[in-house]
Order: sequence, then C-alpha cells, then structure tokens
Amino acid sequence: MQCIEGRYQANRVPIFITLKDFAEAPKKPDILKFIVQLLSSCGGTHVGATVEKLLKQGKAFVLLDGLDEVREEDTKRILRQIREFSDLFHTNQFVITCRIAAKEYTYQSFTEVEMADFDEKQIAIFAQNWFQLTDPVKSQRFIQKLKENKPIQELASSPLLLTLLCLVFGDSGDFPANRSELYQEGLDVLLKKWDAKRNIERDQVYKNLSLQRKEDLLSQIALTTFEHKNYFFKQKMAEAYIVEFICNLRDADLDPEALKLDSEAVLKSIEAQHGLLVERAKGIYSFSHLTFHEYFVAREIVANSDYETLIEHITETRWREVFLLTVSMMRKSNELLLLMKQKVNSFIARDENLQKFLYWVNQKALSIQSNYKPAAIRAIYYAIGFSSYSPIDYNNELIKNLDLGRILDKVLDSHIARKFNDGLEHNVAVDLELALSLNYDPHSPFFNLSVAIEFIDKSEVRHLLEKLRKQTYSQAWVDQLRAIMIEYRNIGHDWQFSNVQKDLLKQYYDANKLLVDCLNSDCYISREVRQEIEDSLFLPIKS
Repeated sequence: MQCIEGRYQANRVPIFITLKDFAEAPKKPDILKFIVQLLSSCGGTHVGATVEKLLKQGKAFVLLDGLDEVREEDTKRILRQIREFSDLFHTNQFVITCRIAAKEYTYQSFTEVEMADFDEKQIAIFAQNWFQLTDPVKSQRFIQKLKENKPIQELASSPLLLTLLCLVFGDSGDFPANRSELYQEGLDVLLKKWDAKRNIERDQVYKNLSLQRKEDLLSQIALTTFEHKNYFFKQKMAEAYIVEFICNLRDADLDPEALKLDSEAVLKSIEAQHGLLVERAKGIYSFSHLTFHEYFVAREIVANSDYETLIEHITETRWREVFLLTVSMMRKSNELLLLMKQKVNSFIARDENLQKFLYWVNQKALSIQSNYKPAAIRAIYYAIGFSSYSPIDYNNELIKNLDLGRILDKVLDSHIARKFNDGLEHNVAVDLELALSLNYDPHSPFFNLSVAIEFIDKSEVRHLLEKLRKQTYSQAWVDQLRAIMIEYRNIGHDWQFSNVQKDLLKQYYDANKLLVDCLNSDCYISREVRQEIEDSLFLPIKS
C-alpha cells in the first residue's frame, strides 16, 4: 500500500505473492508464470511482456509472503525457485516474510530483519484497523480493556499475540474474567484454529499429536524447566524432554535414532507452527512469553494435583503468577488454599517471640471499634508493629485487598484533611505518625511527631509529646518517645527480633499477601473455607 501510494519505493511496481497459493497452484508454474497469471486475472492486455519488462528494468517490488506456511513437501521447490528468480532479476527489490523459527536457509544477498514489538500507539492503530469494518466501537473497548489488565497488555506488544487477542475479543467483546481461560482460548487459536483458519496443513510427526497431547508435552517441559529456574534451556535438553514424553505414547517408535529424529522434528514444529517455543540464540530455547511458561506450569500442577510441590515455593516472587493461575484453573481450590494457610502458619508457629508479636497485633486490633474486617485491622497493625524493622509500605496492596484502602488513603491525606469519619481512621493516623516519628530520619524526626500531636485528644499525652518535640534528638529522645507510645498507645514495643526472625516475619507477610491475592482472584472456593481463612489471618497459633 505504501508503494502504491508513492510513499515507499515510489519508482517500483509492487507485486504481492502469497507463497502458500503459489506452492499449491495447479500445474506448479514458475514464479514468472504465476505473476502473469495473477495479474492477468485482474484484467489488462500484454501482461506477460509488461511484467518481464518491469523485471528486466529492475522496477518491480516483489513481496513473497508467508514462507512458513508452505507445506513441507513443497518447501525445497519453492526455496529453489525463489533463489533462482531473485538471482536472475537481482536489480529488483525482494522481500520475504517468514516466522523466525521456520527459517533454516539463508540467502546471501538478503538482509535479515526482525519485527519489533508494538508500542502502545501501534497496538491502538492495529486494533482500530482490525475492528474497523465489523464494529468500530469494539476497538475502543478492546483498548480500554487492555489498559485495565497489565498482564494482557504485555502480550499485546507481540503482533502475533495481539492478533490472537483480537480473535478472542472479537468473539465475545471482552476478555474472560479468568485469565487462565483467556490463555486457554488463545492457545486453542495458536495450536489448532490458527492453521485451520488459513487452511494450512502440517505433515510432520507433531501433527499426529492431539491438541490435548501437545498441551501435555508443553506443560511437562514448562514445569521441569521452571522448577530448575531454566527460563532458557539448551536444544538438547528440550529434545530430551520431548523424547521422555513421546516414548510413553502408545504407538511410539522406541528405536533411539527414530526418537532422536522425532524429538528434533517436534521441537522445530512447535517453533515453526505457533511459536510457543522460540530459539533465542543458537541452540538456546525458551517459551515465547513468560506468561505461557507460567500458564503451562500451572496446568501441569493441576493435572497432577501436585500442590505439595507448589506450596514449597510460596515465598518465591517468581512463582506468584503460577499460584494465581493454578487456583483459577482448579474446579474447587479449597485444598490448595488451606495448604497455603498451613504453610503460612508454619513460618511463625514454633517461635515464642513471634507468637507474642501476633498476640499484640490481635490485642491492638481488638481495642479498636470499627466496621472493617478484623483481618484487615490486624494486617495494618502488623505493618505498623514491624515498621521498626521494615519501612511501612504506603501502597500496601495486602491492606487494600482487605478493604482498608480507604483508611490508608485518608491517613495519607491527613496532613491536609486533618479529619476522619471513623474511629479506626483516627487511631491508625495517630499510630502511623508516631511509628514514623520513632523510625524517621534522625536529622528531622519532628514533622511526623507534630502531625501526631494534632490527632491526639488526651491533653496529658499532647503535653508529653509537645515537651519531647522541643528537645534535641538523641537515643534518650527515642527511648522517651517509645515509653510514651507503649504506655498510652500500646505501640512502639522493641521486640528485639533476630535477623532470622525478621526474615520469617517478612516471609509470613509476603505469603499472607499471596494468599489474599488468591482469595481475591477468580478462584472457586467454598464460602466456609474462605471465611475460615479470612478469620484466621494474622492471628497467633493456638497451642
């Protein structure tokens, strides 16, 4: 289109050839005859002479599209014809498109370039063009939905995966609320419908695997590599995993040489046909997107009910999405979520000092009258109590997920608003400012203390803090503030945690956050189990 409009290669005439159509054309014409047939069907006279003249003068812009879509039995013939034709008419401009994975040949006179990821503007243009004829309004909804869902938005930067998202969105006008369903729908397109929509046949050993078996194979590779932190793995390793899988199939040829050849063919087919595995460097493979790697890991865990293995990774950030995908795939996630809760409790169950800390958290939360969930109040006091050892997170997602977002927002705006509509908001504001004063920059600790003074109703406490505010900062100053906080607010205790205990408290907090994220995801869990877990969050373990 750019060439026709004179904006690119303006002195040339574009000739577009779909290589799949050329390869399967009746009587197998050479490229020159196929071009003449193509243009003759559009009308006109003396087409053959005109085309030959253009080519000899070097005025043709020949676009050879979709080399990876050519059937295996036609590939050698088509490659030979392209090479001979481009050598014969080398003064013309030639462009060949092909999936990276399907390329096992090089042309000396061609320069290789790779499609870059789309940016946000290009994604929007693509979506507008995609839905323009069928439903222009749908493109705006598509773009808005992408903005609301960061993981899906990341997929959209790949032109192939963006096409996949448009196909899924086009059917229903929305993305499934359950992300695992979206990935399943997308994989269905990639593994089955993608070729079917374009009437492409694959004649390799991989074709004989059912859709279910293809997903099983990819799931097995995903879990094994993910467990070993192998986001990138050697070709020989991938082929070994494939051999392990296909040798267990009913009609498998167990001859070692046949298995080796089949494993190579299967790997290349996965790469060439739908790009779920890609060769990142010579002999080094990975899943095309981390999302697919994580999805297949979760799928394998659910298929084998291997929840005990998953639980061991509850504190590892890189497993977070696997947990969320796993609970969303399960028919009923009670078992996994209860196992997670048991694992969370195990971090602090045997440590008396940590149990005392949780006992204080609960007592502090019980002392405040509020309509908010008790677990949410415990969560915020856990953060405040632990602030001596770890900074308070102003954007605390755990607390927000437990319905305390409004409290934090009001507290953080308190320097301006100076008013609260709830007793909990007032108490959190006072305790948060005092905690920040206790752990503030030694050179300027008084700003938070001044704010805390404004929130305190008792004149006796205000007087003590005003007096302290005028003194010079020192260890004695810290000790006095701590004593006031303990006596009048029951906060600021020096728990004297060891480094090991600090690590356990951090793991306990992070694991609770993951547990709450799973509860708030699109998982199916019985109301009783949900209530049981929520009611026991941040509580000491009963002996």
